[in-house]
Amino acid sequence: MKLRIFYKLGMRAVAGLASIVLSLTAFAADPLKVGFVYVSPIGDAGWTYQHDQGRLEMEKRLGDKVQTKYIESVPEGGESERVIRQFATDGYGLIFTTSFGYMNPTIKVAKQFPNVVFEHATGYKTAKNVGTYVARFYEGRYLAGIVAGKMTKSNVAGYVAAFPIPEVLRGINAFTLGMRSVNPAVTVKVIWVNSWFDPGREREAADVLIAQGADVVTHHTDSTAVVQAAEEAGVWSVGYHSDMSKYGPKSHLTAATHHWGNYYAKVAEDVLAGTWKSSNIWWGIKEGMIKLAPLNPAVPAEVQAYVMEQEMGIKDGAVHPFRGPIKNQDGEEVVAAGAVLSDEELATMEWYVEGVEGKLPK
Repeated sequence: MKLRIFYKLGMRAVAGLASIVLSLTAFAADPLKVGFVYVSPIGDAGWTYQHDQGRLEMEKRLGDKVQTKYIESVPEGGESERVIRQFATDGYGLIFTTSFGYMNPTIKVAKQFPNVVFEHATGYKTAKNVGTYVARFYEGRYLAGIVAGKMTKSNVAGYVAAFPIPEVLRGINAFTLGMRSVNPAVTVKVIWVNSWFDPGREREAADVLIAQGADVVTHHTDSTAVVQAAEEAGVWSVGYHSDMSKYGPKSHLTAATHHWGNYYAKVAEDVLAGTWKSSNIWWGIKEGMIKLAPLNPAVPAEVQAYVMEQEMGIKDGAVHPFRGPIKNQDGEEVVAAGAVLSDEELATMEWYVEGVEGKLPK
């Protein structure tokens, strides 16, 4: 009798253990829920489009290990905080917030959800469960500037810019330095539109710059409006974020393009493995996060070869867009000959280089 009782108890214990193992296995097999917050529509080119391409690449690489969701056209400020919090409340273990203005909302929500990992693009505030990541956009800008400097006839370039933050200023300055490295007579005119995505205002700004003599225009905004304006006006354009050549088959010289897939996959893998740690990532041409779009066939072969040479120099460290001597807009030396700006100095940039026209908004 005792043996029979022990046998039944043993079988129940085995069954219970099996149930626990199965439950744990099922739990372990649950995909990591990954949320993406986008500041503009995805569309088929631009900032948000490139981030979404990165999300899709992550899905392709990790398969059923991840489950993703995105919310597009989320305004910076209170609305973004609501969206970020909703992702965390809904059990998303990894949340990417992909615009500078999401920084404070991300930090605020992260404090309330310490077990959720947050990654914020282009910001500078971190926490134990918040990392930041930014591309070295300025590397691509510098190369594109070289192309533009060689192709301009009027020696005037136009730049449609979103907000006067260090990220955008680095791009304006790098583009100007690239142009003036091959054409010291160049000046760059800037119009601020105070929006990441406003095709109407971007188009108006481009038209004004072209009317002011710019025969090359570029932008740090999200739409293709500037490239389209250049195509219609018969001047050169330099795209941004994506290869925008289909919007300017004749005008589009090249573009500084962004590629987020490798980084998104790496972060998700680290979270899944339990090895993720907060960090401040800057990747560029060397890591494949920044690439130059194919050059327009109108660009002379010798210019194309020189740009490739400079690109290789950036990869191996021989070339740096912000290597001195560099003067600011007032003619004062801000980077000594042979010196290179540190990442901290780049991250806090609040000045124009020589060759940029107009006053920097405060």
